[in-house]
Amino acid sequence: MHDYGQDLTQLLSIPGIISLFTLLVLEIVLGIDNIIFISIIADRLPRTTQQKARRIGLVLALVVRCCLLFSINWITSLIDPLFHIGIYGVSGRGIILFGGGIFLLYKTWKEIMEKVNGVDHEIESKGSDTFRAVVMQIVLIDYSCSHI
Repeated sequence: MHDYGQDLTQLLSIPGIISLFTLLVLEIVLGIDNIIFISIIADRLPRTTQQKARRIGLVLALVVRCCLLFSINWITSLIDPLFHIGIYGVSGRGIILFGGGIFLLYKTWKEIMEKVNGVDHEIESKGSDTFRAVVMQIVLIDYSCSHI
């Protein structure tokens, strides 16, 4: 039988509290990043549909996060190598983390290049992104920020 009192004792120890505080700070930072990305993406839609895209995107992202929570044991167990690149084994969990990181890097690079090159979304691209594309990007960004 599992001793949950031992788990609570470990959690309330100094290292446990420091770990919990570190996790809390990381979640806050990732949440702020998430909000910034969602604001930038939703701003590409006409003003009349921005709020609707944010709401639908965040509701779908919440559903994805709930599915992730229910499947977290399975995801964390994907540590056995699926294939090897040289001497390094590539696991399912590694592919998921790598894919999310690449997506975030791509979106960040794209936004930076558009700002550096002077692309003004207010004038040039209002309405150029479809509602569905913006909602899917919101879900993907929320997923990428939540699975780290």
